[in-house]
Amino acid sequence: MFSHIMVGADDIEASRKFYDAALGALGIEPGVTDPRGRVWWRTPRGNFAISKPLDGGPASCANGGTIGFAAKTTEAADAFHAAGLAHGGTSIEDPPGLRESPFGSLHLAYLRDPSGNKICAMHRL
Repeated sequence: MFSHIMVGADDIEASRKFYDAALGALGIEPGVTDPRGRVWWRTPRGNFAISKPLDGGPASCANGGTIGFAAKTTEAADAFHAAGLAHGGTSIEDPPGLRESPFGSLHLAYLRDPSGNKICAMHRL
């Protein structure tokens, strides 16, 4: 359904370190910088990127928005959370763990990245 997701970041290097660590815990290779200074993490199932806002204004996070990354195991979701915390992220909502939902049992781990974007690693049980 999605070709890519891009979020704004004022401090590209801090956000790059954060996402290299957090996404690396999910088995995703380090980001690659394009000629415009944006950093891309690419997988066969989709692409994620960070960029300074093209309009020159400050980056801001979406109120009510969440970007979810698939985790192969509960351990990978927990490693994503720990790596994100160690690299400038902030733990939000409940601690990582099991949540029951209308979609089944999910293991979720929520963070805010250094720019305030809400992200989550999710493993379906």
